[in-house]
Amino acid sequence: MRIALIGNPNAGKTSLFNELTGSHQTVGNWPGVTVEHKEGVVKDHQDIQVVDLPGIYSLSPYSPEELVARDYLVHHSPDCVVNIVDGSNLERNLFLTLQLLDMHLPMVVAVNMADIMEKRGIHLDVDRLSYLLGVPVVLISAMKANGLEAMIQLCRKAGQKSVTPDNIEYDKRLESAISEVIQLMHRTMTPTAMDRWQAIQLLEADHQVKQDLATLTTEDHLEIEEIRLMTESLFHDDIVDVIAGERYALIDQMLSFALQSEAQSHRLGQKIDRVVTNRWLAFPIFALIMWGVYYLAIQTVGTWGSDWINNQLVGTYIPQLMTKRMNAIHVLPWVQDLINNGIVAGVGAVLGFLPQILILFLCLNILEDCGYMARVAFVMDRLFRKIGLSGKSFIPILIATGCGVPGVMSTRTIESKAERRSTIMLATFMPCSAKTTVIALIAGAFFPTKSWVAPVVYFISLATIVLSGLILKKSQYFQRDRSVFMMELPNYHWPYMKNVIRQTGNRCISFVKKAGTIIFASSVVLWLLSHFNWMLQLTDENHSILASIGKLLSFIFIPLGFGHWQATVSVLAGFSAKENIVNTLGILYHTPVSSDTGVELFTTLRAHYTMASAFSLLTFNVLCTPCFAAIGAMRRELGNIKQTLSTIAFQCGMAYVMTFIVYQCVLFFTTGHFGWGMIGSMVAVVALVYLVMRRPKVQMEEV
Repeated sequence: MRIALIGNPNAGKTSLFNELTGSHQTVGNWPGVTVEHKEGVVKDHQDIQVVDLPGIYSLSPYSPEELVARDYLVHHSPDCVVNIVDGSNLERNLFLTLQLLDMHLPMVVAVNMADIMEKRGIHLDVDRLSYLLGVPVVLISAMKANGLEAMIQLCRKAGQKSVTPDNIEYDKRLESAISEVIQLMHRTMTPTAMDRWQAIQLLEADHQVKQDLATLTTEDHLEIEEIRLMTESLFHDDIVDVIAGERYALIDQMLSFALQSEAQSHRLGQKIDRVVTNRWLAFPIFALIMWGVYYLAIQTVGTWGSDWINNQLVGTYIPQLMTKRMNAIHVLPWVQDLINNGIVAGVGAVLGFLPQILILFLCLNILEDCGYMARVAFVMDRLFRKIGLSGKSFIPILIATGCGVPGVMSTRTIESKAERRSTIMLATFMPCSAKTTVIALIAGAFFPTKSWVAPVVYFISLATIVLSGLILKKSQYFQRDRSVFMMELPNYHWPYMKNVIRQTGNRCISFVKKAGTIIFASSVVLWLLSHFNWMLQLTDENHSILASIGKLLSFIFIPLGFGHWQATVSVLAGFSAKENIVNTLGILYHTPVSSDTGVELFTTLRAHYTMASAFSLLTFNVLCTPCFAAIGAMRRELGNIKQTLSTIAFQCGMAYVMTFIVYQCVLFFTTGHFGWGMIGSMVAVVALVYLVMRRPKVQMEEV
C-alpha cells in the first residue's frame, strides 16, 4: 500500500513522516525536477510505503513544489492521500483539503497538533467535520505520536474505496459552470474521477491542465472561455477569486458547525511577536540571541568538550596508543610520522571541534523548531527588499549556516530567476559548520576570553550579504521582477526535542563522515606534499612541493596581513573542505591542536601571526568561495559554467576587499599605524560606496 502525505508548510508533515518511518527513509530528487523527494516504510507496517510530498498551500502550479505534488497525485494514483492540516489554523489549511476532495482520491484528513488545540481551548467535532467533508477525519499529534495507529487503519479502509464521495457543493451558478465544462470534456474524453477538479482548473485557465487534456480542441477551449466570462459576469469578479471565495465560504460554514473555540484575545505568542518582530527591537534581539548561541558553542559549553577531545583523546591518548602499537611492530619512522602528524593530527584537529558544532546546531535547531527563525525571515524581508531580494532569500541563507550545499539547492523555491541567482551568489557568505571550525580555532588561539569574536564574524557576513546585494541590485542582469514573499508564521511551541536531536545528530554525522573521508584523504595528501620535493625526495616542510606552491602565491595575501606560505596553502586546501584549513595548519606547523609534549597549535599560531592578521585570516576564509561540493551545487543550480565562474570571482573579490578593509581598520585601531594600507582601504570603501550609490544601468533583456 502506498500513502502520500500532503499539507501546508508548517502543518507538521515532516514530523509525521519522521515519526512514521523512523530511519526507514530515503531522500532524492523527483525525476526531471530539482525538488526534494522523500520515501519511507512505516515502522510497524512494512507493507505500507509513505511518500512525503512537498509542503504546498494549493494545487495551483505557482511553484515547482505545487507542480510536483499535483503531478504525483494525478499520474501516480496513491492508494490513499493523508492530508495533514494544522488544527490551530483550520480555515487556511482546509482550502487545500477542498481542492484535494475535487480530485476524488481516497483520502484521510489528519488534524495535527491536537495537544496545542486542547491547550488553546479549540474543540473540534471530528464526526461532524467528517460528515461534511465526506472523508474520514482523525485527530493526531505528530510530535507526541498520538493517533497515528488510528490514522493508519483509516488509510487501509479508505484505500479499499475507489473514490471519495462528492460532498462539496458551491454556489449554484458556479456549479452550473463546472457541470457545463464537464459535459464539454465528455464529448472527447472518457469520464474519470478527476473530471470535477480538471473542469475547475480549466475555468481558472490552468495551462498545465490544458496541455494534459490534449483531446480538447481549439473550439472546446473557446467554449470554456465563454463559460468563464459568463460566470465572471454573473459574480462581477474574476473566476479565480470567485472559486477561492466559494471555498472559504464553505469552510466557514463547516467550521461554524464543527468547531468550538475559546480563543484568547491576547495570546502569549502575539505578545512575543510584538517584541521580536518590532521594527526597532527585532535586530538587537536577533544579535543578542546569536551572541548567546555562539557564546555557548564557541566560548563555554562547546569548548569544554573540545578541550577534552584535543587535550586528552587526540592530544594524548590516541598518539600514545598509536606510537606504542607501531613501535611494537617496527613501523618505519616516516610512516609513524604520517600517521601521527598527518592523519591523527589532521583528522583529530577537525573532530576536536565536534562538540562546538554540536552545540551550535542544537541551538539553531531549537530556535527553528520553536518558531523563532520564521520570525527572523519575516524581519529580514524588510531589509532584503532594500537589496532587491525578499524574505524568501533568507531561508537559503539560514540553511547555509549548516552547509552551503543545501543552502544553494534550497534557492529552487524562488520563482524569480534573477533573485534566485542573486541568492546563490550571497548565501555562502554565511559561516557554515565547516567554517565554524576556523572560527573556533582563531577564537581559541587569539581571543580565548573574547565572547564577541564569533558573533562579530557572523554579522560581518551579514553585512557582506547586504553590501553585495546592493551592488548586484544596480547591475543590469539583476533588475527583474522580484518574487512575492508569503510565509506563515508558525505558532510558538516548546521544541520537539526528538526532532531537534535527530536533526542535530544528522548534521553531526555528516560532519564526522566528511572528516572520515575528505579530511582523511586530504591529510594524507597534504602530509605527502609537505614532506616531498618535486624530485620526490623526503625533505622538510620549507623545501617541499607545498611550500613552493605557497611561496609562489603568498604575495596575494600580504595586503591582508597573512602572507605566509602556510596560510596560503591552508586557504587553497579549504576549497576541498573548509575544515581542511585547520588540519592543514596543524600539519604544516607540525603541531596538532594539543600534543602530548604540551606544544599546542594555539601557541604556534600566536608565534607566527598577530591578532590583526589572525582575524584577517578568519574573515577571508569565512567570506571566500565555499568548498568544491558547494561550487558543484552552484553549477547545477545556475546551469551555466560562465555564471558559476563569475559567481566564484565575485565571492572571492568581495571576500578580499572586505578582509582588506577589516584588517587595515583593526591594525589602525590596535596599533595606531596609518600608512599606505589604510589609504588603500579608504579608497576601497569609497569604491564600494560608489557601487552602492551609483545609478543602475539600463535594464537589458535576459538571454
